[in-house]
Amino acid sequence: MAEQGLNEDLQLQSPLQIFYRREQQQADDTCFVQPYPDGRVEELSWQQVGQQARCIAAYLKSLDYPAGSNIAILSGNCAHWIIADLAIWMAGHVSVPLYPVLSAHSVQQILEHSEAKLLFVGKIMDWNSMSSGVPEGVSIVTMPIHPAELSEKQSWQSILNNTDSLLGEQDRDLDDLATIVYTSGTTGMPKGVMHSFRNIAAVGTLTATMYETGPADRMLSYLPLAHVAERAAVETNQLYRGFKVYFANSLETFGDDLKRARPTLFFAVPRIWLKLQQRVHEQVPAEKLQRLLSIPILSRVIRRKISAAMGLDKVRIGVSGAAPLSTSILAWYARLNVPILEGYAMSENFAYSHTSRFGESVFGTVGKANPMVQCKISDVGEVLVKTPTTMLGYYKEPEITAQTIDKDGYIHTGDKGRFDEAGNLVLTGRIKEIFKTSKGKYVAPAPIEDRLLRSFDVEQVCVTGADLPQPLALLTLSEEATAKLQQQGSGEQSRELLTRELQQILSDTNQQIDKHENLQCLVVLSEPWTVENGLMTPTLKIKREQVEALYRDSFESWSSQGEKVIWI
Repeated sequence: MAEQGLNEDLQLQSPLQIFYRREQQQADDTCFVQPYPDGRVEELSWQQVGQQARCIAAYLKSLDYPAGSNIAILSGNCAHWIIADLAIWMAGHVSVPLYPVLSAHSVQQILEHSEAKLLFVGKIMDWNSMSSGVPEGVSIVTMPIHPAELSEKQSWQSILNNTDSLLGEQDRDLDDLATIVYTSGTTGMPKGVMHSFRNIAAVGTLTATMYETGPADRMLSYLPLAHVAERAAVETNQLYRGFKVYFANSLETFGDDLKRARPTLFFAVPRIWLKLQQRVHEQVPAEKLQRLLSIPILSRVIRRKISAAMGLDKVRIGVSGAAPLSTSILAWYARLNVPILEGYAMSENFAYSHTSRFGESVFGTVGKANPMVQCKISDVGEVLVKTPTTMLGYYKEPEITAQTIDKDGYIHTGDKGRFDEAGNLVLTGRIKEIFKTSKGKYVAPAPIEDRLLRSFDVEQVCVTGADLPQPLALLTLSEEATAKLQQQGSGEQSRELLTRELQQILSDTNQQIDKHENLQCLVVLSEPWTVENGLMTPTLKIKREQVEALYRDSFESWSSQGEKVIWI
């Protein structure tokens, strides 16, 4: 067991108390930098943020909803998302974030389950595909960036123009319910994870003890604020440390937004780290870059130019989370002097559990337990975590809550893991993802997937094969590999060259794993897995069950073809 004692006497200040202090002490400091679709960029000070939050809060109070009502937020990341969250809390209510890419069915599920009274709507790519999911009786308030179809609804600006600010410092009890975070859900109906103000305060307070962050830092917010990881990294940490947050306008402008921010703190999921790497390789092929970085005189200049071109030259703390990051990508960024620490946590503990530390980071691990976190491995290899930020439970789901949190307060994560000699946690897959072949042998897909993802040719991979003699791997190609297909002469010649590369990847992988885990073949799929086609969550995790269900009828024929690489 690796653990550090929980301190029930932790001295905490609520997020609202902290905000009021920022509002006074950093009144004129820039709080948010918000770009708009028309190219305009607005800077909002802490005082201006407070003024807007107080007006929106006063409007919510004027509606006379019962105390503790659920108020939903449906928007991409923007300054007004966080202002709305603060306003909901100031007004005595509970915030319910929704991902801005949900289907109408999912929107309806969450709004009905949470019994939301009102919905803030902001940056939405396709409102028409979601609007039918908003139940009758749910009021809508539009944020400054909103779908044109909602121009007749109550607007943010009209509230600011016609509402007096809420006076004083309305606070909330630490044990009050602050937010219900619906999991992105790799399967089934999302569960509503309930977090108190105490949990949010603990994350802000304890994280501040781990890293020396402060008002001089900068961060870019672009991952969904509806997910606790971004909410903890950006909203909570900004409140408790007072730094400046920039927002990304769109996927198309992401590179410019990143360069504008020049973040000192950068949080990303593995897919983002991979995409940034691919952008570099579009300009400098991987083999050439490796040669340049091996030349002592040139390597320093090359590293500086590449990190600056990515907008990451000022990063002093980079963190990857939400899913395992390939060790090869970690090593690649390390060569560029872009430090990446891996984190591991869950919605159920408000993204506070494990993080690697500077000088102690070990590739392939997620580091040691954070301060005041206890972690142990069960008899079946499941990672059990107990933190001061454990959820209050699942909204309206006491039975599922009891199955998830045991009598000793440990969350049963569903992840399989072990500790290395230094006490770092090594994740080896999901308990439910482990499958049995027809030979009766168990296969854990995650370590095999990590090996395949070390190839620059592979972008997404899913190792599967329950009840087959040997497992197989479904994969999609990286942009770099796709470019090879387009550049190397005729289509057949290009495919032959890439097929040989993939055959070598398969051979190398099989030599490094147990015989019963050896992959029968690699199946190259022509269509990527995306949030839009329902095969990835909004936080870019593969929905394994859906991917397997889509292709399961072909597994046996692919397995019996005798080909090492199969193109679909």
